[in-house]
Amino acid sequence: MSLGAIAAEQGAGFGTSGVRGLVTSLTPGLCMAYAEAFIAILDAKPRALLIGHDLRPSSPAIARACHAAAARLGIATVNAGVLPTPALAHAAEKLGCPAIMVTGSHIPFDRNGLKFYRAEGEISKQDEQCILAFPVAQPLAEPQLAPLPPVDARPLALYVARYRQAFGAGALQGLRIGVYEHSSVARDLLHELLRALGAETFGLARSDSFVAIDTEAVRPEDRALALQWAAEQALDAIVTTDGDADRPLIADETGHWLRGDLLGLLCARELAAGAVVTPVNSTTALEASGLFAEVRRTRIGSPHVIAGMAQPKHLPVVGFEANGGFLLGSAASICGAQIEALATRDALLPMLLVLAAARRRQCPVSALMADLPERHSFSGRLQDVDLAACAALLAAADASDEGMERLFGERPVAVNRIDGLRATLTSGDILHVRPSGNAPELRCYAEARDAATAERLCGTCLSRLAGLLTCKSP
Repeated sequence: MSLGAIAAEQGAGFGTSGVRGLVTSLTPGLCMAYAEAFIAILDAKPRALLIGHDLRPSSPAIARACHAAAARLGIATVNAGVLPTPALAHAAEKLGCPAIMVTGSHIPFDRNGLKFYRAEGEISKQDEQCILAFPVAQPLAEPQLAPLPPVDARPLALYVARYRQAFGAGALQGLRIGVYEHSSVARDLLHELLRALGAETFGLARSDSFVAIDTEAVRPEDRALALQWAAEQALDAIVTTDGDADRPLIADETGHWLRGDLLGLLCARELAAGAVVTPVNSTTALEASGLFAEVRRTRIGSPHVIAGMAQPKHLPVVGFEANGGFLLGSAASICGAQIEALATRDALLPMLLVLAAARRRQCPVSALMADLPERHSFSGRLQDVDLAACAALLAAADASDEGMERLFGERPVAVNRIDGLRATLTSGDILHVRPSGNAPELRCYAEARDAATAERLCGTCLSRLAGLLTCKSP
């Protein structure tokens, strides 16, 4: 029986990026099968397998299953411990070993997942299909799991060195930065690195339990907290990440969180990018800015962005997503210092680029956006939805003008179908609806001429969607 068939039965298959499922579905036997299938698709038997994990309660046990799979195949393992996903990917490249990261990223703690990296970088969608086709004996064996090996400090040290060398000791001198710690794997690393670059840091809201921070759909309580912290502590910025630190959140000096796609645009400008690759839901301010020789749009998900960065016509080439994750597809220069490519989602590079730009220009973070086109985005989601019902709803809407009007509140003047339905309205505003590839969620993205309109459009569309889904329910 194929691994894909078993994974489908247990409800733990590949999503937008990596395997995702309920913790109860990610049994030791299934996790071992995934690890063995990943090793099987590699071009040669690796000399070692790097394994890291996030701070979810379930992650250490899943990591132990991955170590057990490698041991069964006679492959040594390196326990990278708790660290950011991009740090593990960077170490895989530097050490010439494949890697598995145990993380559910931003989704709730009752879910988890696996991300796979070749030594050359993140696996492709084609690799995913090869993993799912791997033959597995039924029933899956549920092994006795050994304790995790001692943590090897090299993967995290290599990641810190990357940014200390690229930015230099005084890059953030004089800045007061709040670090929203919650349960991010980068919560201690951020203090270490920001201070090494000259900033003064302040820890905020550390949590012993897992907090699901979604950088693409910021919770109202997180918006309120940032405003409060900025007012009380006179901060130049507030920084945080999602659970596995491949997606950043940055608030300016007033406590307003920057949208991830706007953050990406700022970073692409700082790196003087020639080519920008980004999913269809990122801001149209990219094209309107006229800053880049090439802007390429893809489906949502880092594997699609990585594929889009291959063979660019212009350099440097960068990629980013609306969730803030930034990918460096080629070497680039930061104030005269070279930084090597890291073609996987990263939270630290965009964070440091924006902070260093504000310090270098002696202006607040909010002023960095003053000369960008006025396009504002807002996103939200319906949670715990039936994804099959969501897909049926979008298909029905796409079948007629009347269906589109029910979905979007009016008949769009244009519709992009690269990923879900992205409608341009008569006003020039945009609404985009798509089912999540990672969790039972229906996502809505709005783009408009001002922030209030974008938020209103998103909220109204989500209310319509909730009503339509209720009508379709048995």
